[in-house]
Amino acid sequence: MTNEVKEIFARGGSPAVLPAPAALAAKVRTLAPSMTRSMQRVAEAVADDPAGCAALTVTGLAELTGTSEATVVRTARLLGYPGYRDLRLALAGLAAQQQSGRAPAITTDIAVDDPIADVVAKLAYDEQQTLADTAAGLDTVQLTAAVAALAGARRTDVYGVGASGLVAQDLTQKLLRIGLLAHAHSDPHLAVTNAVQLRSGDVAIAITHSGTTGDVIEPLRVAFEHGATTVAVTGRPDSPVTQYADHVLTTSTARESELRPAAMSSRTGQLLVVDCLFVGVAQRTYESAAPALAASYEALAHRHQAARKGP
Repeated sequence: MTNEVKEIFARGGSPAVLPAPAALAAKVRTLAPSMTRSMQRVAEAVADDPAGCAALTVTGLAELTGTSEATVVRTARLLGYPGYRDLRLALAGLAAQQQSGRAPAITTDIAVDDPIADVVAKLAYDEQQTLADTAAGLDTVQLTAAVAALAGARRTDVYGVGASGLVAQDLTQKLLRIGLLAHAHSDPHLAVTNAVQLRSGDVAIAITHSGTTGDVIEPLRVAFEHGATTVAVTGRPDSPVTQYADHVLTTSTARESELRPAAMSSRTGQLLVVDCLFVGVAQRTYESAAPALAASYEALAHRHQAARKGP
C-alpha cells in the first residue's frame, strides 16, 4: 500500500464510497466530450496512463497536461471524487486492475480493407466495452426511481428519433407485453400533442444519445410541465434534455468511426438501459407481469408452430 493510499485511509477515506476503478474509466469516456478543453487534457491523461498519473502530485499532473491545479481538482470532482487524492487512489486501483493479467485492448478502428474476421472481432470488442462502460456508470439510485415510476404509471410515453426511435419502440413493446400501457413516438408533432395529455402519475421517457435532439426534448419539456414523471436516457449527463428530466440514466459514449457512426454504438448502451428498466418493472409487477407474458407467448405460439411446419 502506497503512502498516498495510507494517508487517505488514515483521514477516513474509503474506496467503498467512491466510484470503482471501472466506473472511473467509464466516466472519463462519457464525460470527456462535454468538458472544457483543459479538463479534457486532464481526463485523457488519467485514462491513457492511470499508473503514471497516480504517481503525480496535483502540481505534477497540472504541469504534465499544461493546465492549472484548479483545473485538475475540478476534473477530479466532475469524475465523482471529493478531491485529487481520492482520484489518485482510484487511478492506482485502475492501474492494478489493468496489470492483473487482462489481455491488452485491441483497437476498434475499422479500416475499409479489414478482413471480415477482424471486423467481427473489433465490433464484438466495442460492443462489450460499451456495455461494460454503461453498466459501470449507470446510477442505480436513479434507475430504481425510474423503475418505481414506470411500475406504477397510468401511462408511459417514450420519445426517440432515428436509432433512438428503434430503442423507444423496443421498450414500449416490452412494457405492452407485461400489460402496461405504453406508446412510442417518433413523429415530433404527435409526441407533443400526446405529451399535453400527460399528468401526474404518468411517465415520459426521452431517449437521445446527444441530449440535444429538439424533437425529443420538446415533448419531454411539455410532459414535465404537465406534471408527468420524466426520464432521460442519454450519453451526455449535462445536456439540454436533462433539465426536464426527474431521473437521468447515462449511457456510455462509444468512439465512432467512418464505418461505425455514433448511432450504432450508442444504441448498444441504450438497449442495456431499456432491458434494465423492463426487468426491474417486471420484478415489481411480477404477479400481473408473469401471466401477461405467458398470455402473449401463448397467443403467438401457433405462428411459431406454423413456421416450423412450413407451407
